[in-house]
Amino acid sequence: MRSDAREAAFQIVFADLFGGDGKKGFRASVYKEHKLKEDECAFAEKLVNAVFSHRDELTDEIGAHVTRFADYRIYPADKAALLLALAEIRYCDDVPPVVSVSEAAALARKYSTEKSADFVNGVLGGIINK
Repeated sequence: MRSDAREAAFQIVFADLFGGDGKKGFRASVYKEHKLKEDECAFAEKLVNAVFSHRDELTDEIGAHVTRFADYRIYPADKAALLLALAEIRYCDDVPPVVSVSEAAALARKYSTEKSADFVNGVLGGIINK
């Protein structure tokens, strides 16, 4: 299920924000923990690689839509959800943007603060509706 693949990719991106290693061994252990099938691993890899390859441009685009405070003040879980969803929106043509936004809000709801889902939804909604 792609939701499980997104959650695994989210955990890898989140760990990387704290200086974790996004290396293949770590990724494989996360995928194994989530019991991902081969196609789900491939989807998660596509998302993680998109975030890692385009991090600066994704971060800049998020920053342009978060005007109330600096990038370093965004909760790491929120930032990971935003990066992952924006990478999916920009580099996965087979996924409707609203699905990416909804999935990111669900991750923020699960892993961050009470208000994070609304924050993530608002930022991504502003990006896809401009």
